[in-house]
Amino acid sequence: MSRILLIEDDPAVREGLELALSRQGHGVHAAESGERGLERLRAETPDVVVLDLMLPGMDGFEVCRRIGAIGDIPIIMLTARGDDMDVVAGLEAGADDYVIKPVQPRVLEARIRAVLRRGVRQQADAERHGDLTIDRSSLVISKRGSTVELTPTELRLLLELSANPGRVHSRQQLLESVWDYGYLGDSRLVDACVQRLRAKLEDDPASPVYVQTVRGFGYRFGPL
Repeated sequence: MSRILLIEDDPAVREGLELALSRQGHGVHAAESGERGLERLRAETPDVVVLDLMLPGMDGFEVCRRIGAIGDIPIIMLTARGDDMDVVAGLEAGADDYVIKPVQPRVLEARIRAVLRRGVRQQADAERHGDLTIDRSSLVISKRGSTVELTPTELRLLLELSANPGRVHSRQQLLESVWDYGYLGDSRLVDACVQRLRAKLEDDPASPVYVQTVRGFGYRFGPL
């Protein structure tokens, strides 16, 4: 049974999702504001956070950033619109996925299961790629001897790309291998995660060495 923290200010939506997810076997704790959600999160670490972006007081974008500072907890955001600006801002703030309201509980539950299935394949030896060391056994990433802290999705994306340096991965391939689904996915998930990964790995994110764009095709891992 997974532990879900649901942060949603609309009582009807909150109670409906809490009931639906509980019936699917999840343990759900609900909070009506970002402040209360963060309090709950510090008291008991959930497996995944379902977070409404449009919250009173502290909005969902700030809550998302604060959750990222607390620990590597997957976040699925709820947005009332499919507005590109909202979606991109939420993904850049650290969300792993999103669902547009009105929320279909079956869709949300499928997204939650996909997030929770994101195990990573373990291999024996540490790999050196320029200044970057990837230890697939301990799942520790370091650069010039300093540990690089990655979220689970960022780590999975890096492991997938670095498994075959130089190979070009399309966004659709990465959605299927990292996010565990295809047609339900959105290529913006990949692009936002790449942006966050570059910010943590690259000396100059505008001129990436490790996570390189192949225009018109997708991404590949370097240095070549």
